[in-house]
Amino acid sequence: MWFAILLCLGIQTIMAGKAPVIELNDGNKIPVVALGTGRGTAKDAPIDEVRQAVLWAIEEGYRHIDTAAIYHDEPQVGQGIADAIAKGLVKREDLFVTTKLWNDRHAQDQVVPALRESLKRLCLDYVDLFLIHFPISLNADGSPSDVDYVETWRGMEEAKMLGLAKSIGVSNFNSSQLDRLFQNSQVKPAVNQVEVNPTLTQEPLVSHCQKLGVAVMAYSPFGFLVSRDTKDSPPPRIDDPTLVAIANKYGKSTSQVVLRYLLDRGLIIIPKSTNQKRLAQNLDLFDFKLTAEEVATIGQFNKNVRVIDPKTWKDFPNYPFERD
Repeated sequence: MWFAILLCLGIQTIMAGKAPVIELNDGNKIPVVALGTGRGTAKDAPIDEVRQAVLWAIEEGYRHIDTAAIYHDEPQVGQGIADAIAKGLVKREDLFVTTKLWNDRHAQDQVVPALRESLKRLCLDYVDLFLIHFPISLNADGSPSDVDYVETWRGMEEAKMLGLAKSIGVSNFNSSQLDRLFQNSQVKPAVNQVEVNPTLTQEPLVSHCQKLGVAVMAYSPFGFLVSRDTKDSPPPRIDDPTLVAIANKYGKSTSQVVLRYLLDRGLIIIPKSTNQKRLAQNLDLFDFKLTAEEVATIGQFNKNVRVIDPKTWKDFPNYPFERD
């Protein structure tokens, strides 16, 4: 019950750096703002920008870093963490590090070795959170595999039992997949990381997760705030009059308003940036709070349109999204 209440409030008095934390269903605490990696916001960005962004982020007060094996930046994330520790900014136990299992390592006996490989790249002894990146299983050549994510989860449970991951969870799972995992697991998923933003509000899924006591991490939190060169992408944009009016009221930017909208829904946010000023701005969210009416107004932008929409997998087993 208290977990659900804290999720609804979005914050606790306990702080991790500049961001509050919430308690997961396994008792571990997670900061509600994470630095998203994966080459920052530019696909062609130099890989070393990730190392610098991680160091800057920790200097600014971030204590949660989110990466994944498929991002191919775990070594740079690990180096940024090592740099911060060497400078005396933090100790390892001050940080919350999330990484993810890619789709071609879903067999139960592949999970722990895959995590050990991630830990070696990160130069860490453990991660705080290990996620199944997608419920979809692939062969090494990218073709569909028939490994059941329930089998994968048994490997995740082993990783937790071995102390290689303090918490385990999933990403991109829909409600029915999450329910099935709950019915076939000893350790319940602590987190479901999914895309949530003003054009993909995911209200039914978020509500379902929160009722189960599963924390929701929101990736691509800005949605199409910057158009990303996508034709016919839906509003809002960064200069949307509705967002501008709310931003002016609080003396914030429209991007900060969008991030606060997600926090006020009880979500953990994962904004990406490799720009030092924007890194600071994306964490400067805790001196204001939106009204319920403002949250509802922003939610009206919803069009159920995804930034991340891997349609090439739509005919694969366990595809979690809409197929049309």
